[in-house]
Amino acid sequence: MRTEHMEQVERWANYVKTHNDWKEKLKPFLDGQIIMARRFYAKLMETEEGRKKFELIRKNRIN
Repeated sequence: MRTEHMEQVERWANYVKTHNDWKEKLKPFLDGQIIMARRFYAKLMETEEGRKKFELIRKNRIN
């Protein structure tokens, strides 16, 4: 791993250890990411070409 990445991992680990409310602070961000992904896939499924791309994504994810 790059040094910069390890520093970020260590900072996050220290933050989690010292802040009991880290889950509550992170939850809105993660929920937003899930909502945006669902909107993206719903929009993608509106066309035949989009459905084909979705199937390609699913195949590549599973394999």
